[in-house]
Amino acid sequence: MNAAAKTPAARPSASTVWAEAFVPEAEGAGAARAAAERMGVVPVSRGAASVLTFLTSVLQARAVAEVGTGTGVSGLALLRGMAPEGILTSIDTEPEHQAAAREAFNAAGYPTRRARLIAGAALQVLPKLSDGAYDLVLVDGDPLEYVEYVEQGLRLLRPGGLLVLNHALADGRVADERNEDDEVVIIREALTAVSDSDELAPVLLPVGDGLLVARRA
Repeated sequence: MNAAAKTPAARPSASTVWAEAFVPEAEGAGAARAAAERMGVVPVSRGAASVLTFLTSVLQARAVAEVGTGTGVSGLALLRGMAPEGILTSIDTEPEHQAAAREAFNAAGYPTRRARLIAGAALQVLPKLSDGAYDLVLVDGDPLEYVEYVEQGLRLLRPGGLLVLNHALADGRVADERNEDDEVVIIREALTAVSDSDELAPVLLPVGDGLLVARRA
């Protein structure tokens, strides 16, 4: 990352704070968030989690791929909306984080078979997953790899499936044209790749740290 100073994130309005907490969280999310704080992991916001549950519910998703397991906050949100037999495939480089996520899933009553946790680098694992086999792909991994994640996500999605990018606004830095931090530049490139694709129809939601949702044609 270059030496440019980060633009401080604007303080959220009362309406934003209220909206973020409007939908109750999935069972076990509180414990997963506490584990995230202990381990220095930044999970999806409560509002973003509710969007993930909504999307998987609308899709009645049976197969979801996630880049960035964390301690299971987003996984709980995804599983909450998925079809009863649906399987979440989640990738993370930190086995300790995935152990916490597994504990959260078990505590919430999800059978082990419902969550396939793969420890490894996403760009090494994703190419091994099946083309067109997923209803939704959530990207919440290394921002410097977002462009490659978009490419892989498009390959993995079935027609009508959804690509979701978390941290799409990067604490307000993406909207600051003066900010040329490496992460910000790469996230902008990923957003442009999505918006320019003839195969994806996107919407950018100002929820949490920004969610880009794009439907595959």
